[in-house]
Amino acid sequence: MVTLTINGQIAQVREGLTILEAARSIGIEIPTLCHDPRLKAHGSCRICVVEVEGARSLQTGCSTPVAEGMKVWTESAAVVEARREILKLLLSTHEGDCLVCEKAGRCSLQALCSKYDVNQSAYDGEKNKYKIDDSNPFYYVDLNKCILCRKCVMVCSQLQCTDALSVADRGFTTHITPPFEKDIKNSACVSCGNCVAACPVGALMPKRKEKFSFYETTGVKTTCPYCGVGCQLELRVKNNRIMEVLPLNEPPNEGLLCVKGRFGFSFVHHPDRLKKPLIRKEGKLTEATWEEAYELIASKIKETKEQYGSDALAGLSSARCTNEENYLMQKLFRAVIGTNNIDHCARLCHASTVAGLAATLGSGAMTNSIEEVTAADVIFVTGSNTTETHPVIGSKIRQAVRYHGARLIVAEPRKIDLARDAEIFLQIKPGTNVALMNGMMHVILEEGLQDQTYIDERTENFAEFKKALTGFTPEKAAEICGVEAEDIRKAARLYARAAKASIYYAMGVTQHSAGTEHVMAISNLALLCGHIGKEGAGVNPLRGQNNVQGACDMGALPNVFPGYQRVDVPEIVEKFEKAWGVKLPHEQGLTLPEILDAAEAGNIKFLYIMGENPMVSDPDLNHVKKALSSVDFLVVQDIFLTETAEFAHVVLPAASAVEKDGTFTNTERRVQRVRKAVEPVGEAKPDWIIITELMNRLGYEVKYRHPYEIMEEITRVTPQYGGINYYRIEQQGLQWPCPSKDHPGTKFLHQGRFTRGKGLFMPVVYQGPAEETDVEYPYLLTTGRILYQYHTRTMTGRVTGLNEIAPESYMEVHPTTADKLGISDGEIVKVVSRRGAITTKAKVAEKVKEDVIFMPFHYAQGAANVLTNRALDKSCKIPELKICAVRIEKI
Repeated sequence: MVTLTINGQIAQVREGLTILEAARSIGIEIPTLCHDPRLKAHGSCRICVVEVEGARSLQTGCSTPVAEGMKVWTESAAVVEARREILKLLLSTHEGDCLVCEKAGRCSLQALCSKYDVNQSAYDGEKNKYKIDDSNPFYYVDLNKCILCRKCVMVCSQLQCTDALSVADRGFTTHITPPFEKDIKNSACVSCGNCVAACPVGALMPKRKEKFSFYETTGVKTTCPYCGVGCQLELRVKNNRIMEVLPLNEPPNEGLLCVKGRFGFSFVHHPDRLKKPLIRKEGKLTEATWEEAYELIASKIKETKEQYGSDALAGLSSARCTNEENYLMQKLFRAVIGTNNIDHCARLCHASTVAGLAATLGSGAMTNSIEEVTAADVIFVTGSNTTETHPVIGSKIRQAVRYHGARLIVAEPRKIDLARDAEIFLQIKPGTNVALMNGMMHVILEEGLQDQTYIDERTENFAEFKKALTGFTPEKAAEICGVEAEDIRKAARLYARAAKASIYYAMGVTQHSAGTEHVMAISNLALLCGHIGKEGAGVNPLRGQNNVQGACDMGALPNVFPGYQRVDVPEIVEKFEKAWGVKLPHEQGLTLPEILDAAEAGNIKFLYIMGENPMVSDPDLNHVKKALSSVDFLVVQDIFLTETAEFAHVVLPAASAVEKDGTFTNTERRVQRVRKAVEPVGEAKPDWIIITELMNRLGYEVKYRHPYEIMEEITRVTPQYGGINYYRIEQQGLQWPCPSKDHPGTKFLHQGRFTRGKGLFMPVVYQGPAEETDVEYPYLLTTGRILYQYHTRTMTGRVTGLNEIAPESYMEVHPTTADKLGISDGEIVKVVSRRGAITTKAKVAEKVKEDVIFMPFHYAQGAANVLTNRALDKSCKIPELKICAVRIEKI
């Protein structure tokens, strides 16, 4: 510790702190313009100068370390005069339109000028005359107001790690280079807006449809409704409208947002929002009252149960709805309707994770925390285009490599953006994850790199596992994967020798007919090297949607109650029967693909879909269309009239995530608050209210006045959530398991022992995809997400800027393949599989190999999922969305 005196106040602080940090630790504020605690101190603005007794000149508080016995004055006459002169110099070139500037009230320069009584410059500097750059759809750049604090550049390089901004020229012409003066689509900029959030003045400002003063708005803290990162943000609201979104500097995002979280909320006020219930009459959906809609739905449920039995009904819950709403949805089907036919879109993305990791480790969730990304020595990314699907985690991976010494391995079928940061990049053939893992583990065992002590003390079935790897050399793996054997060896050595190594994966691993085996192979690799149960390591599946983790936790699955408690175990069934006051079914229900199969076969008569859009998201869309057309009665509950809702007999208007209260659980198991910021549009209602009113209409009396009461019920039946309540997560979320009211939550899983006791090695044999290429279908199609769209575009499809950047379906094809087929970049082509055909735009790119094409699955027009294969994983029934055989035809 170091003892110093600041403004006469004695302080004891940690050695290595700066004067600025020391002062703030004892409540003394030193003004800054360029400082950000997340950035390396650089002293560009010099507003933080302080007087240190004995020093020949004033020192910058943000970059000067404390020293024993130091005496510091932060507001001496010399300091104040220096700050006044600095402000006058800044004003000499700064555009003086403070009365009309949109930053007024939040401008740090304005605030400091007021504090130090500076209202004009004493210097005759020539005002800047830069042209305003408004080429970005979301914000504009006005360099005439730039004070060259360099905060935007450093946020872009040190935190976002995109390097889209830089400083050009020297002397009086020094300026920040805007990233997209010519072509945003070819810029390094990803429109995250993190530079905009960091700018202390009005040089970087979001575009606004209407002007407003910051003080006219109120702030509402909530959780982002897009991907599974669960970023914390503040909605600025005026007259029941969201005017702006600001990032919050707290876990898990720590002040960062992506383009969707920062600029993707205009869908809330889109005129297409559903505002009244719709009932199909004479073939057309027409507006109706809630009373009519409830009466019709309730009567159809009763009629179907009486005529066909409870198992003729099924429901799809939603990864976009809150925990409380998913809990009620599965309760509606189990306790009121009497069936376990309840599932949701996790079946399409991480069902194999839940099955695979639950079997090997005892828990199917991300083992470690997002903040631990930067604590790893080695990071292994496979089956995840992280910078696009989970942008904030992608940025943290880059931070780990650039600034924390981590070494990166990437194994992907496409040359994703993270590949350029990787020490080892393995461009594997789609679907060959098991072969790669087995090849790596063969090397580790052959060279004795395994953690044998960990294996002996904490695992079981090692001998059988080791036997299964006999003969699976890196050469064999390389031949299957389409990579070099030596690169497999290098990756194996790098991962095995690390003190702390973490694996991050997503749907490139899970969406296969052998997806469970893919996940088990990853678990085997981590167990082999002892990289589970420690900080900065682990097996970390990245959940795709905002609450897909929570929807699983809440039992929106056909085989488990909330908390992954099996529906076919008598003691557990008895527990829930007592809690809910009814008899419950004991048999596992149908999964999502099985529900659609049964619908097409005529065995599911009534289907209730909440917040999901299978007419875009599910494989083999021609099959989905037949299934939805075959049910006797379809209810869809959503915020827009989706492609799925077009088939419905009743459509219920739901509130969006910013129009209700509740909780989401993010990919790191963190349960976080969702807060109502604006009133629902029209007659739309929160999903929890709709379900509650329907339950009452069906004779099951429940009274929930607020979602916190539902959470209280959840904690009584879900051990992992036992210690969670709204009061405890008011300021910051808690990570489950959190079994009691005094439990702090669990940062990382399996410390000391695994949830299942000992970690289980599972021998996994590589098997190819359900569908191979042939002469007729010579190319492998793989699908995925892109940064500028989300899921089925229900929300992002109504955000103008996002659609300006990424407006339509496309197919990435290698230049050699394009030349062979006579296809040029931008040409419309036909893609055909054994299930259907679509037209899309060719995008010639070297990201893919010659025999592979890639398509994003977001678009209803040119839908990739017309082509994809619904072949199922035998263990968890996840479809093989990630790979199928296609041909390409010129039009």
